[in-house]
Amino acid sequence: MGPGDNKKDKFSQEVGEKEKRKLLAQRDNRKSEWFGLSMFGMVGWSVVVPALLGAALGIKLDKTYHQSFSWTLTLLVSGLFSGCLIAWHWVSKEHNDMNKED
Repeated sequence: MGPGDNKKDKFSQEVGEKEKRKLLAQRDNRKSEWFGLSMFGMVGWSVVVPALLGAALGIKLDKTYHQSFSWTLTLLVSGLFSGCLIAWHWVSKEHNDMNKED
């Protein structure tokens, strides 16, 4: 046995301990604080993006097709509504995944 074998054994032991901790965390289904923050980001973007796309399309339609109503406002509200549905879907899915073991 050479001098490098002791380092290899120590490294293998550290990797094994980290693997055990990760497996325990997955089994316990504990999610970190970063996961919660990323969910806020996902929910926020899923609402904002459809609303902005609707507003942009509405501005273009208002300039092209003059109507008695506002395309911008109509498509902004439609985008906001669809974004809220998407966000509700994401939150509902995550809630079901978190409570699957119960």
